[in-house]
Amino acid sequence: MDKYIIEGGKPLYGEVEIQSAKNAVLPLLAASILTDERVVLHRCPRIRDVMNMIGILDELGCKTRFEGDSLVIDSSDAVSHEIPSALAKELRSSIFMLGSVIARFGKARIAYPGGCDIGLRPIDLHLKGLKSMSVEITEDGGYINCSCVKLKGADVLLDCPSVGATENIILAAVKASGYTVIRNAAKEPEILDLQNFLNAMGAKVAGGGTSTVVVCGVKKLGGVEYTPMPDRIEAGTFLIASAMCGGEMLLKRTDANNIVSLIHKLREISCKIAVKDDKIEIKSSGVRKSPKIVETMPYPGFPTDLQAQMTALACISEGSTLIVENLFETRFKHVPELIRMGADITVRGRAAFVRGVKTLKGADVVASDLRGGAALTLAAISAEGQSSVTDLSHIDRGYSDFEYKLTELGAKIRRVHI
Repeated sequence: MDKYIIEGGKPLYGEVEIQSAKNAVLPLLAASILTDERVVLHRCPRIRDVMNMIGILDELGCKTRFEGDSLVIDSSDAVSHEIPSALAKELRSSIFMLGSVIARFGKARIAYPGGCDIGLRPIDLHLKGLKSMSVEITEDGGYINCSCVKLKGADVLLDCPSVGATENIILAAVKASGYTVIRNAAKEPEILDLQNFLNAMGAKVAGGGTSTVVVCGVKKLGGVEYTPMPDRIEAGTFLIASAMCGGEMLLKRTDANNIVSLIHKLREISCKIAVKDDKIEIKSSGVRKSPKIVETMPYPGFPTDLQAQMTALACISEGSTLIVENLFETRFKHVPELIRMGADITVRGRAAFVRGVKTLKGADVVASDLRGGAALTLAAISAEGQSSVTDLSHIDRGYSDFEYKLTELGAKIRRVHI
């Protein structure tokens, strides 16, 4: 196990280049098995979740290799329809493999997926959508077994705009006969990125990023070289770090349109932000007003994946902030750790009331999930004194070279093995 040792209280200055989006790359990796031709993903981050998904592809019989920061995937010899349970239990996004594996082999077997423990994330919407496309589904001993003689297009209405279910149904529909219409689809930009990737392979997908996605099935998909979209959550994490620590930061390879809700919040609390092309510049004096209310919502609302980081920011802002978590019921596991650092937070159900304090104090804290771990790291680099953040395996799931990038900006942070 690794941990960070952090000396806090340093302002952040400099530039940081944003990685490709974890939540875009994972469904693209799942989609790569839909063709027997070569797929190349440029700027592919070597984060833990991505490496686990690559491991699943390898177990299915694909050949994968890195050439610099480009991942090359050859699925021509893939033969297995069984997604290995050890990897599936490590990675929530392994569920994306269902739609693409069924489309490739006509059957699939997968263990119930794992990932961060941030509350119930039922997969019934995934299964309901696949059943409507003539997939027969049975469950036994913690496994899901799917089979289909022929995938058929369907009219699918999602009970809620689930990102994963939207993507899974798209992955199955691209090779189904006829048209598939997904209503109440999730609008996240990662879905548009998946659409663009699939269409570059020869698919016919329209409506990505809107509430209605239409897929016209095709018989064959070809190879593709593609650069995934930049990671809006990593970009948001660094913007919040700048707001907490003060200083000036330039983010390169970003898309400000995808984090408008965060940028508005940061401007409200006195940060100066300028956007030009794919760059975002932020200046912070270190004097912050309270954000008043932060309420997570499906895109384009405030992202749940930035809630923990905003909670950390609210801890050292002037005034009080109400944080409302609408998407996951146990996504406040970072709060007791922030309280150990001197934060003043009261949690009631899905809401946290944060009363700002002048500064946080260094403490030994433990990361229990990906975004909570990032929030604790930001709290530590802004705090007075020395802190440690233990169990970096969570942070490694979604951030590439996190401590290196923070060090380049002036933070005093190092990784040690324990």
